[in-house]
Amino acid sequence: MPATKLNKAFSLFDKANANDPNQEIVDGKSIAKELIYGQRMSQTLHNFTSEASEALQLAARAQHICRWEIPRNDFPMDRVGYLKWREELKKFHAEKASGILQEVGYDQETIDRVSFLIQKKKLKKDEDTQILEDVICLVFLKFYYDDFYEKHTPEKVIDILQKTWRKMSEKGHQAALKLSYQEKGLDLIKQAIA
Repeated sequence: MPATKLNKAFSLFDKANANDPNQEIVDGKSIAKELIYGQRMSQTLHNFTSEASEALQLAARAQHICRWEIPRNDFPMDRVGYLKWREELKKFHAEKASGILQEVGYDQETIDRVSFLIQKKKLKKDEDTQILEDVICLVFLKFYYDDFYEKHTPEKVIDILQKTWRKMSEKGHQAALKLSYQEKGLDLIKQAIA
């Protein structure tokens, strides 16, 4: 069966992300952090909705493409610095993904749509942007939340959970509550959404 454009794009996104010098141990093997993140995004999107558009599937896989190239510590370590870093990352990821999609042969309309989604434009108003945000939050809760709450004060964790919860849809909330959590993690979630 010939490789579809989607599969070719996934393969090139993964190839780019495989260069991440930051590693994560998954099932006893060391794997590039953003490579596994992209794959988790695709898997979570697939589980969350069976009707994701091709642009949404591409945006999910490329969400953090080559993220390590713009380190957090290149920006002031305050709220303003953090927000500036996040804005720079969105543009950077959109540009990186667009270049790969052009290489694969996608039309400009699809490329523009993927770029729009990666930059999370019109959250709460655009259905695909909302699904992408839900999936990002679900990936955080399923794969990264345990480490996160171990490293931060309960106050900070509750604050982040409340911000996360506000960005999600009702369907996202339901999916989040079906995930399995450690007792401490679940307790913090309950406090956050009370």
